[in-house]
Parts: sequence; C-alpha cells; structure tokens
Amino acid sequence: MKILVLHAHPVETSFNAALHRLIVERLKAKGHVIDDCDLYAENFEPRLSAAERLAYHDPRTHDEAIAPYVERLKSAEGLVLCYPVWNYGYPAILKGYFDRVFLPGVSFEMVNGKARPSLHNIRKVAAVTSYGGSRLRAWLMGDPPRKLVQRLMRSTVRPGAPVSYMAHYSMNLSTDASRAAFMEKVAARMDAF
Repeated sequence: MKILVLHAHPVETSFNAALHRLIVERLKAKGHVIDDCDLYAENFEPRLSAAERLAYHDPRTHDEAIAPYVERLKSAEGLVLCYPVWNYGYPAILKGYFDRVFLPGVSFEMVNGKARPSLHNIRKVAAVTSYGGSRLRAWLMGDPPRKLVQRLMRSTVRPGAPVSYMAHYSMNLSTDASRAAFMEKVAARMDAF
C-alpha cells in the first residue's frame, strides 16, 4: 500500500519525532511504499492566503504551491498522522495542512450546496499522538483531536475504511517505561497496518 505519513513536530529529538521514525521504519519493513511528509522539515506554509480563500471553491485556481501536496494526498492509499496534541487540537502547521490541502475537488465535492466526501483513495487511517495531560482531562474537554480523527477523517475517506487512534496521555508525567510501552503498541499497530 502507498502510505502518506504526515508528521507535525518541530523538534527532532522529541518523543513525537521518535514515534515518527518508528512509524516510517515499521511500515517500510512491512513492504509499504512510504511518502514521508514532515511538515516542519518541508517548511510547509500553514497560512491560508486571502487569494486562496477567495478562490477556495474553484479547483482550477488552487495555489500552485499546494499542488504537490494535493497530488501526494490523492495518490495515497493509506494515511498515518503523527503529531502532538497542543491546546486540545492539532499543531497549527497540521491544521494549516488540512485547511490548505483538504479542498473542494480533493477531499470533498460540493453537490447542490452540500459537501460530499470524496477522498476515497484512502483505505486506512491511523493517528499516533501524545497529550501533556491525562486521558480524563482530555475527556472532560471533549477530546476534540480524537473526534476530529475518528469522526471527520472516517467520514472523508473511503466508506468503511478503518480509522485507529493511538494516544500517549500524561506526557508531563511519562517515564521511560511508559514511553517504551507506547512505542511497542505503535510498532504492533504499524506492523498490522
């Protein structure tokens, strides 16, 4: 399977970066073709310009700088997101990716004024993330990142595609053992992707 791995963390020595390396390594070892998109390393511009917003609904006028990202997304059969949860949401660079790349004619079509999901080339999705706070704290806040992946992504990709969400909570209190245990779970999930 051709898998697009979207990574969004600015620090190469972070736990999230270690997860990213593990994901790519395990998927390659299983024979998948990996398109490794490290948004920070690629210096992705997350800001939607005024011109892009004005032309948003006209697929013929999408920003040329976004075209390679659109092609990478449209040619993928699987999608793996690797990012930290910050302020109960995606890092700005990843949110900007969704704003600028998940466009009409790419991830959805407008039909009679209603959005119809169309990213049906994606047959499988996984998200691997970490939270500074506890699972209880995230739950009390409604855990928006989990819902965005499990609900929005599920409704955007091929109908019936499996969507998994793996989170290491309480990073502020994590230990070498808790991080190693989570990495083992991620490795197993990637081996089965």
